[in-house]
Amino acid sequence: MKRRNLLLGAAGLALPAAVAPTIPALGAGGPSTPAVGLASLPTSIPPNHRLAARLAILPADTRQAIIVSATNYTTTYATLETYVRVNRGWQPAAAPMPARIGSQGFSDNHVEGVPTTPTGVYSIGPTMYGIAANPGVRYPYHRLVSGDWWNENPSSPLYNTFQHSSTNPGGASEALWQEVPAYTHFAVITYNMPPNVPTPIPNAGSGIFLHEFSTSGGNATAGCVALAHDHLVNVLAWLDPALSPRIMLGPYGQIGRY
Repeated sequence: MKRRNLLLGAAGLALPAAVAPTIPALGAGGPSTPAVGLASLPTSIPPNHRLAARLAILPADTRQAIIVSATNYTTTYATLETYVRVNRGWQPAAAPMPARIGSQGFSDNHVEGVPTTPTGVYSIGPTMYGIAANPGVRYPYHRLVSGDWWNENPSSPLYNTFQHSSTNPGGASEALWQEVPAYTHFAVITYNMPPNVPTPIPNAGSGIFLHEFSTSGGNATAGCVALAHDHLVNVLAWLDPALSPRIMLGPYGQIGRY
């Protein structure tokens, strides 16, 4: 979702040895300085409530979960929490992290061009992207170059997909390589794309990512989830496709319905 017109320390994110002994703690070996871009965010973050235990429909093979939640539908301030499955239960993998969502909050009926963040449970796309070099992620990583677009043209047969093209795909398509610093690194949230739907539905919305703040103080987005740089890198490096991670988006009071 186009965001240039909306420019308004996670410690010890761990994966228990019983789950995957070769995976280090989230943030292991990372910077010890506070994450950039937190100055204007609320200092009071809701305590960890083991929210993953309230999720009802996560696949049995999902061993990592991210929950992005907020107090209500209209706020743009959210909290990102990370969990790992241990046996039949869930354990927090790190302290909660402050995040920002769409400038019109959450929506159960997100549509193209409206800056809301779609509620629901989604996968992480099969490829991570970024203007900068691979920060150490476990997913295939594509470093962006000129001509790399996210197709956000509902009339296109390639709607809501990555596309390399010498011409703009049309509509609100994003020139990914130009979105600095938001797309220094990002993961795709599979809203309106496989495996959540067989093929993208025209006008249902496109380009929902987990990316970096576009401003140094932290800002609302056009529908994506944004974190401070250091937090984002830690989360992206922690995610493991072999553990079938899922990300849940929505207000606290609605988590039990997913």
